[in-house]
Amino acid sequence: MNSTDLPRLTVRSPADLIAAVPYLLGFHPADSIVVVALAASRIVFAARGDLTDDADTQEASTHIAAVTAQQGADSATVIGYGPAIRVTPALDAVRAALTDAGLTVLDALRVTGDRWWSYVCTEPECCPPEGTPYDPRASTVPAAAVFAGQVALPDRAALAAQIAPVGGAEMRHAAERAEKRLTGLLAAAPPTDLLGGRALRSAGLAACRAARRRHRSGKQLTDDEVAWLCLLLTHLPVRDHAWERTDGRDEDVAFWTELLRRAEPELIAAPGALLAFAAWREGQGALAAVALERVLTEHPDYSLALLLDDLLRRGVPPSRLDGWPASGLPKQPRRRRSRRRPPR
Repeated sequence: MNSTDLPRLTVRSPADLIAAVPYLLGFHPADSIVVVALAASRIVFAARGDLTDDADTQEASTHIAAVTAQQGADSATVIGYGPAIRVTPALDAVRAALTDAGLTVLDALRVTGDRWWSYVCTEPECCPPEGTPYDPRASTVPAAAVFAGQVALPDRAALAAQIAPVGGAEMRHAAERAEKRLTGLLAAAPPTDLLGGRALRSAGLAACRAARRRHRSGKQLTDDEVAWLCLLLTHLPVRDHAWERTDGRDEDVAFWTELLRRAEPELIAAPGALLAFAAWREGQGALAAVALERVLTEHPDYSLALLLDDLLRRGVPPSRLDGWPASGLPKQPRRRRSRRRPPR
C-alpha cells in the first residue's frame, strides 16, 4: 500500500478520476485495488493494494478501510484494475469494509482495458452494461498533473527500476578499500576513545558533508566516496546525523537514490531507509515503498526501515510528524524474526 500528500487536481467525472489515479500514485496501476478518499470534496488520500486471492481479500480489505478511515475522510471511491472475475470480489469486500468503517462509498469502478464500469450506477444512459470507453488524453487532469510536477510511470516495475542496483566489480573493490580504511581508523583511535566511537562519528560527519557538497555541485561521487560513506552509515550516530539532515527536498531524494543504487548489498540498509524517509516526506509514497522493499529484502531486521514501513502501511501523512526525527522518535515496531544477520 502507498499513500501520498496529494496534488490538487480538479475531478468532475469518473473518467477524470481514472485519469488522475496514476498521478496520485506515481504510476499506472494494474491488477490493483485503489481507494481514493475525500474530506468534503477534496481528495485527501490515495492507497493501492494488489488484487489478492480470495483467502486474503477480507484481511486486505479490512486493513485498507481502517487506514482510509484514519485520514479524516468521510467518503471514498474504490477502483479495481483488471478482469471482472478478479476485481469484483475485491471491490465488493472493500466497499463493505469501508461502509463498516463509517465511510460513504461514492462509487465503485472497474477499469479493464480502455473501458470502465460502475458497480453503483445502474442507469444505462450513463453507465452502459458494455462499459464506458475512456481516453485519458481527453481529460484535462493529466496536463494539470504534469504542470504541477507530478509523474505517472508506466507501472510499478518502472518505479522499482529507478532504484535498481548499478554497482559492479569496481564498486566491490571500493567497498573492500573502505573496510581496510575503517580498520586503520579504528586502530589509530586513542585508548580513551572507547571502541573508536568518536573517531567513527567524526569521520562519518566529515564524509556526509563532503558527499553532500559534491552532489550539490553536480558532480558524481566516486566509488570510494560512496563505499566509505555507506560503510560509515552502519554506525548509528552517523546514520542519525544524516537522518536529521534529510527532509523532503528533491536534492535529498536524488542523493540517497544515487547511494542506494551504487552501494553494495550489505551496505544498502541506511541509504535505502533514508531515501524512503526523504521520499515519504516529499509525498512520494510509492517510491518510499519500493525503497523499503529493497532494504527489507536484504536486511529484514533493519529497525529504521521497519519503522518507516509501519508508517506507510498505516497511511500516516508526513505533515503529522513535521520536525521529526529531531523532535523525537516514535515507538519502533517489533523486529521480524530472521536468520539473516542484521547490518551493523
